[in-house]
Amino acid sequence: MAGHFEATGDGGAAIALDQVEISILRSLAVQLLELIGPGEEPADGEDPLSSLFTDGPTEPPSDPALARLFPDAYGGGPDAVSEGEGAGEDEAERRASAEFRRFTENELRARKREDGLAVVGALDSLTPDPATAGGEGGAGAVLTLKPEESRQWLGALNDLRLAIGARLEVTDDDDGGELYTLPDSDPRKPMVMAYLWLGGLQESLIETLLP
Repeated sequence: MAGHFEATGDGGAAIALDQVEISILRSLAVQLLELIGPGEEPADGEDPLSSLFTDGPTEPPSDPALARLFPDAYGGGPDAVSEGEGAGEDEAERRASAEFRRFTENELRARKREDGLAVVGALDSLTPDPATAGGEGGAGAVLTLKPEESRQWLGALNDLRLAIGARLEVTDDDDGGELYTLPDSDPRKPMVMAYLWLGGLQESLIETLLP
């Protein structure tokens, strides 16, 4: 999967994808949407603006992947241990994180869902192009993104890597070197390959957004 995004000259980006890549990206985006969960739709007759003022959760998610997508704003998270003089400060940080989450998580969840839906929608709208045929992937298509779509894709690619990284137990301190040396027999290998591939896509897409 050596394809990468290239700038289109108008602030957007383009990439040639074969059918295998399209299928993998769509499947991952759908799984991300399932992980994030359905959006909060207004009830019949309810003012849509009311959802903007609905309180969100105050506790971080128990799922490690969701916790990576919706981290605490302050402190070391729910696993932080408080002892001695720092106990009061840690408790204050937890209260601040809970309050911040209550007012922001619903909106953040909705935005992440919009990004994921944008990826699925863009992939579903592709028209097969025989000119992209090559290798085992078969004929694919050229995906062209407008600037706003590029930012949505960048958000979704980042969320996918965060979620997969949580499943692989990759931390911010890891340099990723171990992932490159896993044997093919390791059951984590397909997930690792997706993680590394998404990282390449993300990096090349960022480059198209740079001035």
